[in-house]
Amino acid sequence: MKISIVTLFPEVFEPILSSSILKRAQEKGLVKFELINLRDFGEGKHKIVDGRPYGGGAGMILRADILAKAIKKLKTQKVILTSAAGKTYTQAMAKKFSKLKSFTIVCGHYEGMDQRFIDKYADEEISIGDYVLTGGEIPAMTIIDSIIRLIPGVLKKKEATKEESFSEGLLEYPHYTRPEEFEELKVPKILLSGNHAKIAKWRKTKSLEKTKKIRPDLLNKSADTR
Repeated sequence: MKISIVTLFPEVFEPILSSSILKRAQEKGLVKFELINLRDFGEGKHKIVDGRPYGGGAGMILRADILAKAIKKLKTQKVILTSAAGKTYTQAMAKKFSKLKSFTIVCGHYEGMDQRFIDKYADEEISIGDYVLTGGEIPAMTIIDSIIRLIPGVLKKKEATKEESFSEGLLEYPHYTRPEEFEELKVPKILLSGNHAKIAKWRKTKSLEKTKKIRPDLLNKSADTR
């Protein structure tokens, strides 16, 4: 997979892309990253990439013509924009994107992007939550990390992604490890029983209980799709 990232701040990606699972994925030849500095396509002596909004208003808008220059020569299957006004990102989207051979993420900044660029070049406009950040770099890192770990061969155990939160529409069940007792709290006996059928049933029950308590909206979504 090749992932191209268009950003005004390529330097913030370098430590993330060269660490942990993302570093391992590159070393295995499973993914390649391309950082593109939007400023390189800016206009004039000061490499201007933005302009004041027509109609007035606070902030500056990333220019459509500058953004277009940055992506026109890229060979990519999909162009994704990070935007507070986009669709909320989900695990289902991560799974869909993990099957692509290539895609480009364009990081939003300032007050947003010229709508004409969005209309003409964007395949997806994505938000990672109902809040506003100073830029799209952190959302882009979130999207990239969630996708890369789903590529076969990236994680050591392929089953590692099968029983996670959201994979089956529910939150993941609680986990325990050594020591067997911690500050008078003990590991549930069922997990020490060796009875895998009963453990699986216990985990499913706990998953439902946790989802009902913390994210009941997920249960409503499951019911709506039946």
